[in-house]
Amino acid sequence: MKKLLIFSMITVLIFPSEKIDAQDVKQLTFQEVIKLAEEQSPNALIAKHRFRASYWQYRSFQAQYRPSLTLSGTTPDYSNGLEKLYNSGTGEWEYKQKNTVSTLGTLSLAQNIGPTGTIIALRSDLTLFKDREKNLPTNYITNPVSIDITQPIRKYNTLKWQKKIEPVKYDAARKNYLASIEGVHVSAVQNFFSLAMAQINKRIAEMNYSNADTLWRIARGRYELGTIAEDELLQMQLSWLNAETARKEADMNLRDREIRLRSFLGYNQNVRIELILPDDIPDLQIDIKEVLDLALNNNPDILDQEISVLNAQSNAAQAKASKGLNASLTASLGLNQQSTVLATAYENLSNSQRVRVGFTLPILDWGLAKGKYQMAKSSLELAQVQRDQALVDFQQNLFLDVEQFNLQKNQVAIAAKSDTVAMKRYEVTKQRFLIGKIAVLDLNDADTRKDQNKRAYVQSLQDYWNYFYNIRSLTLFDFIIRKPLETDFEKLLQ
Repeated sequence: MKKLLIFSMITVLIFPSEKIDAQDVKQLTFQEVIKLAEEQSPNALIAKHRFRASYWQYRSFQAQYRPSLTLSGTTPDYSNGLEKLYNSGTGEWEYKQKNTVSTLGTLSLAQNIGPTGTIIALRSDLTLFKDREKNLPTNYITNPVSIDITQPIRKYNTLKWQKKIEPVKYDAARKNYLASIEGVHVSAVQNFFSLAMAQINKRIAEMNYSNADTLWRIARGRYELGTIAEDELLQMQLSWLNAETARKEADMNLRDREIRLRSFLGYNQNVRIELILPDDIPDLQIDIKEVLDLALNNNPDILDQEISVLNAQSNAAQAKASKGLNASLTASLGLNQQSTVLATAYENLSNSQRVRVGFTLPILDWGLAKGKYQMAKSSLELAQVQRDQALVDFQQNLFLDVEQFNLQKNQVAIAAKSDTVAMKRYEVTKQRFLIGKIAVLDLNDADTRKDQNKRAYVQSLQDYWNYFYNIRSLTLFDFIIRKPLETDFEKLLQ
């Protein structure tokens, strides 16, 4: 009875854990890894949050061109002390005691005019003032409505340059997000085939160990019969020992690559991953002229170069404006009144006008403004040269990438055929060795070629998809379905 109880407990403890382990194994195809990387990898989440930051920066820029309604005020404003006043009767300055309380409230509706840098504001304010020293009643000073205009003259227009730069930056942010996702795809390709190669190496190592063990046993039997020399026996023993070492190394390498892919996809340590190699690849050839046109229109790196030039132009314009006359015209037209009664403070309103021109003209700055302008001009010329050079380099690299990609279909086909031939050759060589027709060195050579061609086939698949997603990232175009890459940007902001 005790033995039955112990057996039942062991069964309960062992079999459920094996079931859980089986449930945690995920068999993933290549396209599934690509999709998972796009949806849940940390790199994809980073790209998402970067786009969000760019979006809100663009929204902040747009808000500057929309009317803003602001309520401001000071309450209370208390002052008690001596105040310097001019006595017109005596013609002298006098100090008199001051004890006042005031409250100010202003409601302002303002609008920026980007092309001219003008600021137009519709303003209404109310001031409550009480002189506690003279014990006078509260005085209400009203300004029901006034129009204020501020017009810079020969000043650097920030809004004008922002309107040139910010839309380009937002367009670049959208394209940078799409390119970043393609970068995630490239990383997914590398991680997928890195683990796939480790799995292939593990299978090769297991098969090689099994074959080496069998051949080692056969060799010992033949040596005892005197049909093979001792050096051949030692060679087979060495192959068996090397196979054992390779099997252990392959197992450790497999665990390392699995951890890397698991981390890349955002899985926890309880998930085991088994990969399924893609059976075929698209029959695709890409036209270099089409790729170049798409890249010039869509590539975010080219837009980033344009943004650098625009920023340099903006800095040059600012430096040029600062070295000459700067002026600002401020004009105000409105109605105002004052009274000790709030209701009458809005009656019999009188006109109120004010015009003011302020200016700054550097006379002696020892070449400071000129030096800043010359540095800004030099930075602009440098940005233009860097943009032109970057474009030339980009076109040359793109041409090489397209040429390489168009060769990959044939390379994969050759690697697949070589893998099949090498495997068949090994099987034939193995059978001939078993019947004593060839030496062990020929068998080892066939074994090595078999493994090399299997790895070469996996590597050719990795190269194909690396070039494919790299070209997608440069052009933001899917050449399989013949459509531009798209995403739901509104969904990214949720």
